[in-house]
Amino acid sequence: MEGFNNVQPAAGGQHGTGQEQESMVAYGNAQNDNSGQIGGKDVAPTKEALYDIAEIMGGLYGEGVIGLKGAFSREWVQELGEDLAGLYKDALARPGGAVGRGRNRHYVEIHPEGIRGFVGLAMHPWVVTVCEAVLGPQYKIVEIGFDVPNPGALDQPWHRDFPAPDDTLTGRRLNSLAFNLTTVDVYEDMGPFEIAPGTQWDFPVGFDHGMFPPKSSYPRYEARAQRKYPKMGDISARSALTIHRGTANHSNKSRPVLVLGVDAPGANNHERHDLQVTRPFYEALPGYLRDHLTCRVVDKLEPIVQAHTIEGLMMGDA
Repeated sequence: MEGFNNVQPAAGGQHGTGQEQESMVAYGNAQNDNSGQIGGKDVAPTKEALYDIAEIMGGLYGEGVIGLKGAFSREWVQELGEDLAGLYKDALARPGGAVGRGRNRHYVEIHPEGIRGFVGLAMHPWVVTVCEAVLGPQYKIVEIGFDVPNPGALDQPWHRDFPAPDDTLTGRRLNSLAFNLTTVDVYEDMGPFEIAPGTQWDFPVGFDHGMFPPKSSYPRYEARAQRKYPKMGDISARSALTIHRGTANHSNKSRPVLVLGVDAPGANNHERHDLQVTRPFYEALPGYLRDHLTCRVVDKLEPIVQAHTIEGLMMGDA
């Protein structure tokens, strides 16, 4: 995955993580089959880590973005793409179902059970390991949705997804993460995601709404910028505070990307979202996953009216 710090399995195990709580999948020798069943049962914790915790922490606290190549099969991702295509069509037909992120760009928040692979995604060992390592054992999934930069989409202004919290500005720690999973192979003409590594720590001096830096800062971001060209099956994790943008899509193809938002205790990003699951779906989830969801359990799913609008992307340079 070009430009990402590709986290590799720990060589000989990662010891001394400083975490004594039990973890279902962050530790152990389990194999993931993308179905959410790790080795067919809950995995007893061991002292051997599947991935290098120090490398994960260093990547997210350093550049602000990491990735894992080939986390999912192309067949699994193809199913995900089919699910998102149907959900996108439905959202466009419903008032408030999709919000603009600039010309020919939309964001759609969805229900977890709207995609066949939700459990496989949320229970993937790398996803769980990253969440536990950076956000702690009580992390919560608070958002799932997808972005679609369509043909003709323009460069977005450099931005953060939301204002930096005091935990980051004063406490100097990350309390939320965004996981991204493309449903297509990404090439240069498709408007690849662009990020300025290390800028998650920038103080928002002169930022509009705490999210949009002044244009006088653009040369610095452009000098640091990395464009990402993930393939189907790759997954990344980033701080949503790291300055980034979508670039112009000059191709005749859309570039859908799934977004999974995760919080540490106290982050409160759930207030921007409305994660819902039906009771049968909720009760069928692995216990570990139920414990890490912030959601409403409902008898019938309600249409999601997008609450996390970003005015600077709807009305700004994009």
